[in-house]
Amino acid sequence: MHKLPQTLTVSQLTCEIKNLLEDEYRFVQVSGEISNLRRPYSGHSYFTLKDDQAQLTSVLFKNQQRYLLEELRDGQQVVCHGRITVYEPRGNYQLIVDTVDFHGSGLLQLRFEALKKRLSVEGLFDAESKKAIPAQPRRITLVTSATGAAVHDFLKIWQTRQSIIDMDIYPVRVQGQGAAEEISAAIAHLNRLNHCDIIVLCRGGGSLEDLWAFNEESLAWSIYHSQIPVVSAVGHEIDFTIADFCADLRAPTPTGAAEQLVPDVRQLKLMVHDRRRRLTARILEMLTRRERDLSQNKRLLGKLETRFTRYTLHTDHLTDRLIRALGNRLDHSQQALSHTRQRLSHQLPSRRLSMYQERLQFASTRLTSLIQRIMEQKRADLAHQATLLDAVSPLSILGRGYAIARRKKTGRGRDELITSSMQVQPRDRLELLLHQGTVDCEVIRSHAPEARSEPDSRPLAEVKKRGVATQINTE
Repeated sequence: MHKLPQTLTVSQLTCEIKNLLEDEYRFVQVSGEISNLRRPYSGHSYFTLKDDQAQLTSVLFKNQQRYLLEELRDGQQVVCHGRITVYEPRGNYQLIVDTVDFHGSGLLQLRFEALKKRLSVEGLFDAESKKAIPAQPRRITLVTSATGAAVHDFLKIWQTRQSIIDMDIYPVRVQGQGAAEEISAAIAHLNRLNHCDIIVLCRGGGSLEDLWAFNEESLAWSIYHSQIPVVSAVGHEIDFTIADFCADLRAPTPTGAAEQLVPDVRQLKLMVHDRRRRLTARILEMLTRRERDLSQNKRLLGKLETRFTRYTLHTDHLTDRLIRALGNRLDHSQQALSHTRQRLSHQLPSRRLSMYQERLQFASTRLTSLIQRIMEQKRADLAHQATLLDAVSPLSILGRGYAIARRKKTGRGRDELITSSMQVQPRDRLELLLHQGTVDCEVIRSHAPEARSEPDSRPLAEVKKRGVATQINTE
């Protein structure tokens, strides 16, 4: 190693460190867990490669990603091949990754995501199924490893806060084969005993494999069916397990769980003291205000006896006025009622019915008399017309010795009236219509009519009845 000058600038020192790292660790293979994976618009992948005690900033450039067998995900346990370098603007050393080998933890991450999705669909993570955490629990049971650091961190907070809460420890395995079954059995046993208010699943941080016991489906269903509220305090703040999603409350760390669940007695005492002080001050202020209001009201009221006397006199006066007003109102109402009764008496239905009956009787009498006069007039007119008709009736003429000769027609034809001797021949059969009865006869001979002068005009008798003129031959 060459000797460096006594005083270096930041850039010079950073450049020297970069050269040393790149020369010493030209190609390295580093195993660890991927976390904080980022992919900005450039397309490069930036992530942290970590284990239980340290972490290393890493970058996989976009052109190298085409050689990967699968995509990078948080929580994968991988082996990265690359070069160590220093990013001079920030003075950070980082791993430039060329290739990535995937191990079994990648499969675990896939199993974790698949189980998480399925249990979410089945409703184990629903907020409606979460039970309320008591604000002042009487007993808390820690389901944890009795020798782990997590339980000591929890108990340290409990002791520091001088809490009166009873604390129990239910020892179980929190890692390895069978750990999930032990934790599930502990939850079931505590539910049968039912002597604690909260169950806390407590464990420190670790890799995905270390925390896998809290990702088992059997434990998830045990937490879901627990009647006692379950708090998950597993791993670090960036670690998530299936138990965290199923639990009624997820704490970032065991210490954080203790701070949320264990009330600080000193703070409670201070809070109670402050509340007592504020309540006392409020009561004193209220009493002072009430005394001041009482004194002011006494001054405003003055002597109550004088006021009561004045109000009594005023009440008597108003009572007298009210009685007089009611009497006047009653008299007016009685007069209006009497007037209404009188009006109603003239409008009684019985009186109106009697009046209408009289009018109906009078109208009926007049109608009967009018009909009788009309009938008499009609009878007289009928007798007169009958006389006129009888005077011109053919029967009357036949009664004076005349006859009507006619020849019978066969079939439906009308009988032929004989008015001239030229209409008949010898041996024709005729019917003579007399005043009484008929005579059948046979024509022996007929004589031609003789010439004679025109008959004298006979006077006509004219009969008029109601504007109708009838002419009757007087012969």
